[in-house]
Amino acid sequence: MSEKTIADLAKAMGKIDFAMLTTRTEGDQLATRPMSNNADVEWDGDSYYFTYEQTRTVSDIERDRHVALSFQGRAGILGAPPLFVAVEGEASIIRDKAVFAEHWTKGLDRWFPQGIDTPGIALIKVHAVRINYWDGEEEGEVTPSV
Repeated sequence: MSEKTIADLAKAMGKIDFAMLTTRTEGDQLATRPMSNNADVEWDGDSYYFTYEQTRTVSDIERDRHVALSFQGRAGILGAPPLFVAVEGEASIIRDKAVFAEHWTKGLDRWFPQGIDTPGIALIKVHAVRINYWDGEEEGEVTPSV
């Protein structure tokens, strides 16, 4: 049985457009919402998600940066077993337009009509701390370098 590397998983995660991002709320509850990664997953497992500054997601992360992401999908041949990826990570909020430009894709214009100049825009960066995966009969865990 082969073991996947962080680069293998980052490539697969980038092909799954939506992840479910889980944060911890002020009331110590879990809040989960879909987020598009716009195929922006780096070889080390970092992933990026644009949002608006005034969301509960941002306030949750500013209070507790520990988050979880879950991905499910399969980019490949019909009938292939699904791929599941669970990420434990540490999130940070980026407010730098130069960094926005590095991660911007044209498809984001639908949600942020003024591009990186959209008022109130923010970028969530999730640095993977631990990644578990299930790919057919293969499963494993990868711990990215810190």
